[in-house]
Amino acid sequence: MTTELRPYQRCVRTVMDTTDPDIWFDENGVSNHALFFDKEIGPYVEQAARGERLGELDALVAEIKRSGEGKPYDCIIGISGGVDSTYLALQAVKLGLRPLAVHFDSGWNSELAVNNIENVVQKLHLDLVTDVVDWREMRDLQLSFFKASVMNCDIPTDHAFATVAFKQAVKYGIKYVLSGQNMVSESSMPAAWVYPANDARHVRGIQRRFGSVRLKTYPTLGRWKRYFWYGIVRGVKSVTPLDYLPYDYREAKQVITEELDWRDYGGKHYESVFTRYYQGHYLPEKFGIDKRKAHLSSLILSKQLDRADAVRQLDESPYNATLLAQDHAFIAKKLGVSTDELEEIFARPPVPHDEYPHERWLWPFTLRLLRLAARVKNGIRR
Repeated sequence: MTTELRPYQRCVRTVMDTTDPDIWFDENGVSNHALFFDKEIGPYVEQAARGERLGELDALVAEIKRSGEGKPYDCIIGISGGVDSTYLALQAVKLGLRPLAVHFDSGWNSELAVNNIENVVQKLHLDLVTDVVDWREMRDLQLSFFKASVMNCDIPTDHAFATVAFKQAVKYGIKYVLSGQNMVSESSMPAAWVYPANDARHVRGIQRRFGSVRLKTYPTLGRWKRYFWYGIVRGVKSVTPLDYLPYDYREAKQVITEELDWRDYGGKHYESVFTRYYQGHYLPEKFGIDKRKAHLSSLILSKQLDRADAVRQLDESPYNATLLAQDHAFIAKKLGVSTDELEEIFARPPVPHDEYPHERWLWPFTLRLLRLAARVKNGIRR
């Protein structure tokens, strides 16, 4: 995507820079990402690091247990095989919760990811529900997003993963979905580098435009149903327990390695071959986006990584050349196109997500209605 040329600048406290088109700096060279963290996020991260939010966690755990009385499970955890979801599952069990593990098999899992998921489930004695997508649909949808030339081509997996988790929650009468999202490692992602994965109209619109297969079994969930029907009427909530714990990312890796035989992928969210390719090649080459900057900056701001170390990591290539060539051929083959065809698709000009059907414009109105509905529901309860 073309943006107005501006002098290159990097934040003096993080490694975020002007590859984020919306970044700005104060007179000292500190970016808006760092300033926002200091004001809105940092105090909570520091409180959690000192153990001062454990009381809130205890109250949340007690409520989850109460809501699950008489049921086989009291919460849902989406298991991907990554650090956050694996550590969350371990802590949930240690806290005495009875989670149902849910996984969406998009067809892109690495062998290592499969092994990590198996270890988590077996060692923690969890029941696992795996939604295996019809590969013809998933392949066609994934190719449609590439042909659409949009930035967030990981939406097909992310959208389905969340959909499966909430549908299983409703199926079993579970009120809480535990999310591995956390402020420690995910606080600095620029809005310009993402597009919401929970826009079902967007998913269907791109598939109608570029796809050749009708989505019959691929799981979709619109925002209104997700937040009103599931959230307000059925009372299903998504919560982030890692935000209440002293969550040290490096220590978490060590703990799950020792206790669950977890093995590292070498990159955040690289448990998926597709995500590794998408973040390590597609985004940098086509959009000039290196998500490592946001991931590393989050750890810097959380005081878990030295800025100099982050700079050194960015000086290294995000992708081993041999692995990139291997993944490129693998992905082309799985998508049913030649490597030349895939490269031709990638060479097309970038297109903003908003050029295709979407419901983002409706979200402010929906949010107001949801707040009103929540107040009415709470008033009835009182």
